[in-house]
Amino acid sequence: METFYLFLVIFLFVLAIVDLSVGVSNDAVNFLNSAIGARAASFKVIIAIAAVGVFVGAALSNGMMDIARHGIYQPQHFYFSEIMCILAAVMLTDVVLLDIFNSLGMPTSTTVSMVFELVGGTVAIALVKIASSSGALQLGDLLNTEKAFTVILGIFLSVAIAFFFGVIVQYLSRILFSFNYKKSSKYFIGLFGGLAATSIIYFMLIKGLKTSSFMTGEFKDMVYANTGMIVLGCMVFFTILMQVLHWLKVNVFKVVILMGTFALALAFAGNDLVNFIGVPLAGYSSYMDLMAQGGTTTTDTFLMTSLLGPAQTPWYFLVGSGIVMVIALATSKKAQNVVKTSLDLSRQSDGEESFGTSPVARVLVRNCSNISATILSIVPTPVKNWIDSRFNQSEMIMDDKASFDLVRASVNVVLSGLLIALGTSLKLPLSTTYVAFMVAMGTSLADRAWGRESAVYRITGVLSVIGGWFITAGAAFTICFIVALLIYWGGIPALVAMIGLAIYSLVRSHFAYKAKLRKEALKEEVNSTVSKLRKATDTREALALFREHSREELQSDLDFTAEVFGKAVNGFMNENLRELRKVLTAVEEKKIHLKQVKRVGTLGVTQLDHDIAVEKGLYYYQGNDFASEIIFSIRRLAEPLKDHIDNNFSPLSPVQKDDFGKVSEQIISFLRNCATMIRKNDYIGFEELIAESITLMNQLTALKKGELKRIQGQSGSTKVSMVYLNMVQEAQNVVSFTANLLKVSRKFQKE
Repeated sequence: METFYLFLVIFLFVLAIVDLSVGVSNDAVNFLNSAIGARAASFKVIIAIAAVGVFVGAALSNGMMDIARHGIYQPQHFYFSEIMCILAAVMLTDVVLLDIFNSLGMPTSTTVSMVFELVGGTVAIALVKIASSSGALQLGDLLNTEKAFTVILGIFLSVAIAFFFGVIVQYLSRILFSFNYKKSSKYFIGLFGGLAATSIIYFMLIKGLKTSSFMTGEFKDMVYANTGMIVLGCMVFFTILMQVLHWLKVNVFKVVILMGTFALALAFAGNDLVNFIGVPLAGYSSYMDLMAQGGTTTTDTFLMTSLLGPAQTPWYFLVGSGIVMVIALATSKKAQNVVKTSLDLSRQSDGEESFGTSPVARVLVRNCSNISATILSIVPTPVKNWIDSRFNQSEMIMDDKASFDLVRASVNVVLSGLLIALGTSLKLPLSTTYVAFMVAMGTSLADRAWGRESAVYRITGVLSVIGGWFITAGAAFTICFIVALLIYWGGIPALVAMIGLAIYSLVRSHFAYKAKLRKEALKEEVNSTVSKLRKATDTREALALFREHSREELQSDLDFTAEVFGKAVNGFMNENLRELRKVLTAVEEKKIHLKQVKRVGTLGVTQLDHDIAVEKGLYYYQGNDFASEIIFSIRRLAEPLKDHIDNNFSPLSPVQKDDFGKVSEQIISFLRNCATMIRKNDYIGFEELIAESITLMNQLTALKKGELKRIQGQSGSTKVSMVYLNMVQEAQNVVSFTANLLKVSRKFQKE
């Protein structure tokens, strides 16, 4: 049995490595968003600085490991086998939970997951022990309720605290610097930079090193005996340094952002490392304690009182974890393709919103607008005008591709780092995701980034994210509760089954992420076109870009239609259910892409002269509408085909397959010829293609008439006839809409 538990401990560490890789990739947004959003440096420089911070934070992380040892359960009342059951359930649940939420696209937090998984697993085993003890034990004896409540309260209080301080600090910073920070920074930049750097030094080094094994003896005593002098000295030194850097034409805000990125990465590693290796280390420590007994006790009789002692994590575990996290940060495609929710919700400019609207958001916006109007009515007009002058966005200094300016990014990274480091020093596992996200939301609100055109969407997004956090907590507790019971009652077979499920979840998550990357690639194409249109210097250049974009999109739409139309028809004729499901998934992704493309049309029209905009804008929108109708027709064609196969209804007759098969090949050829004509922007042969569309329409009409005759002759299945007629009708729609699309594209491209 000891050999089995050795393998279990090894497996816990394997899961920990996976968690470290996935965790740092998913949570990279917490410490990379601000620097990337403000374009404070190149991506490689930002990654390098963050990697150093992650490594240092991991190497110095030790004090919070106690959470996984005795922060939630009372180990002196649990046997070794029970503790291992809880720890195995926690790690397995964490993998499954991350997979579920990644597949659903819901935000999650590794800190909240770990805490609530520990609570769920502990409650499950505790209830079993209480039932078998005949009332000798109570839940309070087995669950550290006071500590668990403190941890949970700290996590969720951090949401409100981070948002509140984000609003206050950003509002004061904007009043101080305005959007034209270059004009105001010469008076305050030294003090601002000195205060930011000193805060980082105090919380990151003095507070962070308190529990580190690297800070011992006389040096540690000296530091804590002279903390006040050290802070004052840092304040004076950094204030002078930042002022000198400003005089030397160095952008102090960029320096602060990169320092804050380092601090936030360090805080992330120091705070969140327990989420990844705390549980396996507790299992490793338990196993070593059991082995130290020399066979005098068994796994079912050895109480884990030793876990009450403080964690003494070997340095090589910490350094090894840091290396894994740095490699993941530097190589992970997730970290290198940062297109995250918080940037969309906090960006200064309007654009495509990731979320819709909700009744709660509409009520909040309406009430807040009324409250704001009431407050402004009693503020003296000169004061109000002066404040408005500090928030004059027409003076904004911001990179073209940036989401917000350097002032806001500075506040984001410094304030987030300070709050997380404070929680770490108090041994409260604050969620870095929650803190960083809510600080970003608070600063964007204070910066008036949520205008009347976007506020309801942004608030809906924030509420959706917060709702996802509560779902995380409930799901973590419930799933771990069930998994712990299954392992406890099912023994080794149940544990092996859970391990198999975890491996399956990881594999499925990999393929789900690849699908997500395809969606992001489509979105990036649209964003690239938007960026080019914004940079256009005159209307002729804008019109040329607009036409080029239209050709690329319409050609892509028709090539896509030809591909999925062929797959849908072949999938139906070959009774391939999987192929039809893939077609419907691709169609849904294309619908989202076409919706985003309409935003390019709106922007393109604004860049044109009035007379040209009316005419060309109309043709562009008509072309987009026809493309949408073609995609809708494919969906209306594929859905009944999929349902027909899914229900195992009778297949098409040989005559039906032969008749429609021949026409479908002609339709695919027609679609590809139209796509080629649009791509080349050469409409020689236009009349021939239009004539071909008419011929195809007549052929499809003949197929419908032939099928109606078969129905009257009562030959064949009614269900087959219905799905066949629908297939023919939607094919007709595809041909008709394609011909119309070709016509308006020709008019749009015509000089």
